Amino acid sequence: MAEKKKAIHAGHRGRVKEEFLTRGVEGWPDHRIVELLLFYAIPQGDVNPLAHELIDRFGSLEGVLDALPEELMKVKGMGEHSVTLLKLIPAVTGRYLEGRTGPGTIIHTAAEAGHVLAPYFYGVRNEMVYILCLDAKEKLLGVKKISEGNNTNSDVTIRRVAEECLALRASFCYLAHNHVSDIALPSPADMNTTSVVRAALEPLGVHLVDHLVFSDGDLVSIQETATSGRGGFRMIYPGQW
Repeated sequence: MAEKKKAIHAGHRGRVKEEFLTRGVEGWPDHRIVELLLFYAIPQGDVNPLAHELIDRFGSLEGVLDALPEELMKVKGMGEHSVTLLKLIPAVTGRYLEGRTGPGTIIHTAAEAGHVLAPYFYGVRNEMVYILCLDAKEKLLGVKKISEGNNTNSDVTIRRVAEECLALRASFCYLAHNHVSDIALPSPADMNTTSVVRAALEPLGVHLVDHLVFSDGDLVSIQETATSGRGGFRMIYPGQW
């Protein structure tokens, strides 16, 4: 009986893998994608119930992948290998998307800058601050991390911003940071930081084009907020570019 059950599970895994290689995950429910991932962390047995449990507890595929390791470990059946694999997915995705946009890319708008910067904020749990630098023709020179804070804030070091811009010989730049509160609405401190950084860079011949605030798929342009009063715009995910 045990051998027969093992053979059934082996056949199921083979069919799921074949379906993925043939048609991808289009139309798949979230638990099926999690199940496929778990095949590679739990080599034997039926992991379908565990996949359902993860989706039920965290609400969605995104919720599972964004969950803290210690929360994932609380789910019965999850171990170090399974947790590591699930946390690896957003990390690798961010690195992959980062690599697809290299120096020389032309950036004319905040939305285009947002596409380049978004991968740097995938799956992060602390507030991060980055600077995106452009030359005089608005070609991408590079993206540099300025600072990393705790889960509530990260200070912007003006000197570090200036040093990175000068090192890359930037003429224009975009400042960007994330809110871990899932609300991308700029705070008074964000607005003040924008003004201070812009004033500090102008004598150096570098123009701060905008300050972008990321949060859970949302992207807000502080420049647009300041000039139009609107709250920014919805971030476009990689599959929609």
